Amino acid sequence: MSRVHARVLALALMACALSGCLEVEQHPPWVHGYYDGKPDNMPSQRHYHGDRLAWNAAIDNRNRRQNEYNRMP
Repeated sequence: MSRVHARVLALALMACALSGCLEVEQHPPWVHGYYDGKPDNMPSQRHYHGDRLAWNAAIDNRNRRQNEYNRMP
């Protein structure tokens, strides 16, 4: 029984040792302190061509339509 326990222990130790080798880099690449990727636009810039007042009005109208008290007769 001791050989079986030794093999199981050795396999468990090898699995623990190899599990650290599979870690991948999860941080974005930085070049000279700046992110080297595409910048994300604000929703008002994407959908309303930078008109922030129109974006806020659309959000306000959507919130008013979702209010149950305003929808009741």
